[in-house]
Amino acid sequence: MIQSKQNCHPFEVLTPEFILDAVESQGFISDGRIFPLNSYENRVYQVGIEEADPVIVKFYRPDRWSAEQIQEEHDFTFELEAHELPVVTPIRGAQGASVHQYQNFSFAIYPRKGGHAPELDQLDHLLVLGRMLGRIHGVASTEKFKSRPAIDLQSYGYDCVGLVADAFIPASLKSAYETLTRDLLAALAEQIGEDYHRSMIRSHGDCHIGNMLWRDEQVHFVDFDDARMAPAIQDLWMLLSGDRHQRIKQLVEIVEGYNEFNDFPLLQLKWVEPLRALRMLHYCAWLARRWQDPAFPRNFPWFNTEKYWGEHILELREQLAILDEPVLELPL
Repeated sequence: MIQSKQNCHPFEVLTPEFILDAVESQGFISDGRIFPLNSYENRVYQVGIEEADPVIVKFYRPDRWSAEQIQEEHDFTFELEAHELPVVTPIRGAQGASVHQYQNFSFAIYPRKGGHAPELDQLDHLLVLGRMLGRIHGVASTEKFKSRPAIDLQSYGYDCVGLVADAFIPASLKSAYETLTRDLLAALAEQIGEDYHRSMIRSHGDCHIGNMLWRDEQVHFVDFDDARMAPAIQDLWMLLSGDRHQRIKQLVEIVEGYNEFNDFPLLQLKWVEPLRALRMLHYCAWLARRWQDPAFPRNFPWFNTEKYWGEHILELREQLAILDEPVLELPL
């Protein structure tokens, strides 16, 4: 297995002095307080501002997104905000720019918003989330991303499996992994079908409760960094959890809220489990791709061990079996 190399990583230059200089290059006067926030793909900090509320500064991982792709993310959130939707948008500078450059980094500055994750076992929370996502998708479906990619079988499936099989799976598990993923990808290709691509809209892409702030019976959606073209159900399936009975009960609330502003994509429920399988493959490959970033071995010490790969294969085998189960249906 590949071992971590503690080489100098681009993020290592993000010293307190560097962070403050970047923020102050946009006209802010910092009080010197810096608090790192949980973020692994990028680096995110709360920075204190003199005689004002703190701001959140996000340094994008170099060479991940182009300037055009980052701008498209920002423009999508501005468009949603213009429709009075509860999303957290970056602060525009004096010239109207939201993507800034400091030395070799692209970065953005956001207002700080308080709140906590919604509670998905509370049906009224699911009703509100359904309403908001119905409204967001109404706007999202009016145009397509021009620069940002899609959540598809190639990038989230074949590419991820290829990376892991070539450089990470231990020799003792390689045959089992390759056989299993071949069957899994074949099943996904059959279930996703051509109508999947025709159904794509602009999506949040990573719409889990960690990217939602709940406060005063309202929700704000944050972190559109993974925004991609995808079917609408991509932003909905992660709201479902538990056994089949529980998921149907949750689905009823989400659909009721969503239908107040949009037509819930019932036919896309057939892609819930395929999308879950793709997320499992993509998450594993994401860790593999970032393993040379010192933050990853430090925060994910269980990854790239014999035990991890054995459990990953077991989870994929269970997911392959789930793909044969009946699709969720609303009660009559």
